[in-house]
Amino acid sequence: MAKDAAGMHGHRSRNEDGRLRDTRNDKHVGTLEKQYNRNFGVRSDMQVGTLLERTKLVSVNDLIKSGLGRGK
Repeated sequence: MAKDAAGMHGHRSRNEDGRLRDTRNDKHVGTLEKQYNRNFGVRSDMQVGTLLERTKLVSVNDLIKSGLGRGK
């Protein structure tokens, strides 16, 4: 797998049209908490899709930008 464009971190999976793949909704929240150093206050084995539904957000990007799970 070839490296991504300058400014991108590591190897990223892409769709056939070249866009970056979305995070799967069955990914565990604990994985995101470790990756982004956050604590969303839910069980780490909860699926991301469930957390997005509860927070009424559309994507993981929106979740990270929202500031949820950040310390004070």
